[in-house]
Amino acid sequence: MKIRAAINNAQKFLEIQKEFGSFSKYMWAFVKNKPIDGKRKPGSIPAVTDISDIFAKDLKKRGFKFLGSTTIYAHMQAVGMVNDHLTTCFCYQKSKKAAKKLR
Repeated sequence: MKIRAAINNAQKFLEIQKEFGSFSKYMWAFVKNKPIDGKRKPGSIPAVTDISDIFAKDLKKRGFKFLGSTTIYAHMQAVGMVNDHLTTCFCYQKSKKAAKKLR
């Protein structure tokens, strides 16, 4: 089932690319094309957010399988849509600088 889901998701990904011009344009629209600065402190990093819930529900509505809000939030962190580094982490400032370059 997971292999079928991976094939299905790849097809759905291509449909989104065609509709929006790129998957990047589609996904960045969920954060209004601006990275979210989480300004996190120890113990305050969530596994999901309202935005990841909405993003995941939209993908499911479009036919994606085997994904949820937690997976989507991890994706959002990985691609820089959200900066969830602790404010004391050296990567926090690096991520902020990188986010400014995206604007």
